Amino acid sequence: MLSAFITHPDCARHDMGAGHPECPERLSAIHDRLLIAGLLDYMAPHDAPLATRTQLARAHTMSYVRELIAAVPTEGHRFIAPDTLMNPHTLRAALRAAGAAMLSTDLVLAGKAPTAFCSVRPPGHHATREAAMGFCFFNNVAVGIRHALDVHGLQRVALIDFDVHHGNGSVDIFRGDDRVLMCSIFEKGIYPFSGEDDNGPRMVNVGLPPRSGGDAFRAAVTGRWLPALDAFAPQLVCVSAGFDGHREDDMGNLGLVENDYAWVTRQIMDVAQRHCRGRVISCLEGGYALSALARSAAAHVRVLIGAD
Repeated sequence: MLSAFITHPDCARHDMGAGHPECPERLSAIHDRLLIAGLLDYMAPHDAPLATRTQLARAHTMSYVRELIAAVPTEGHRFIAPDTLMNPHTLRAALRAAGAAMLSTDLVLAGKAPTAFCSVRPPGHHATREAAMGFCFFNNVAVGIRHALDVHGLQRVALIDFDVHHGNGSVDIFRGDDRVLMCSIFEKGIYPFSGEDDNGPRMVNVGLPPRSGGDAFRAAVTGRWLPALDAFAPQLVCVSAGFDGHREDDMGNLGLVENDYAWVTRQIMDVAQRHCRGRVISCLEGGYALSALARSAAAHVRVLIGAD
């Protein structure tokens, strides 16, 4: 049984203007690297469906969903937030990205795929219940998790976020939801300037200083994430996979490398093997230095699909 690779051409039609770091080329860089590495030979391709309003409203307010749909420009670009713009194709791309998270949930929970990687954009983990920000429109992984909880009836889902930026939108959506354990590591003092106070019984958010490097990253995973994950015993693990902590990416300054992403993916897989038959869903978040993004995503996927 092959792992799922979920994407859609619509995701490359969204753009936020020349020079914007969250560009369509991110997806082609990942695809080409996976193809050259032979990893796509071990994955079943799937087209991401369009999420519906009802599905989105499990993670977002319906008023926000309506406002975003109404904001789509007929041409050019429209600012939704200072760093976040829509073009005429953005809405369909965002609906595909959220739909990918739900399809991956359906495939993995039905036993039709052991794991899934959603190579989609726009990213999602900064999108709150009622606001777009940080290049994000809908919180893709949150939509997928609520689908697992509310439709499939799971009682415990773990959300793991290793993007260099704190997933403030995911915290906003899941704060107070005891069915979700969120574990994240992020760089202190950068956008969205939050995270260190977002801790509690179901929130394990670890801020690291700039230039911490792989040793500090691994120590945080081992010392903070793993005990909480084992105590929680998730029935499904969902990953917000951001690769902008790489030392070649100037959106952050953690100093990680491909081996760090492979290592953390192995820890995630081990947790999933112990508690939920290896069921892991991964959704692309950040990563803006194209070569580093492609190499890091390939290192992540290689472990995710058991080709390491």
